[in-house]
Amino acid sequence: QVQLVESGGGLVQAGGSLRLSCAASGSIFSINAMGWYRQAPGKQRELVASITAGGRINYADSVKGRFTISRDNAKNTMYLQMNSLKPEDTAVYYCNARGRSSTDYYTDQNYWGQGTQVTVSS
Repeated sequence: QVQLVESGGGLVQAGGSLRLSCAASGSIFSINAMGWYRQAPGKQRELVASITAGGRINYADSVKGRFTISRDNAKNTMYLQMNSLKPEDTAVYYCNARGRSSTDYYTDQNYWGQGTQVTVSS
């Protein structure tokens, strides 16, 4: 089983910055992609940014130019640098990883962290 732990959330004023981290651990066989999702109260969960093991990156239109996703494959850690934060960015941010466990390496699975709260005040 793969475990994901997010950190770095908090309360900031509009225009401020936060850096989120997600550390993957456990019986990791391979991780093909990782991503950040967020869910605001009363809203559907949405993809914020993703990055593959090969470094291919996608961003939601709403965060392009403000957020930067990165990954340290050797450490199985992913980061989300969030700059110029807006109140609309307020949400619980979840780390996601797509890959395979060493105990079941034939099955591609999605793994989720517990989430970290990001609150941006106006």
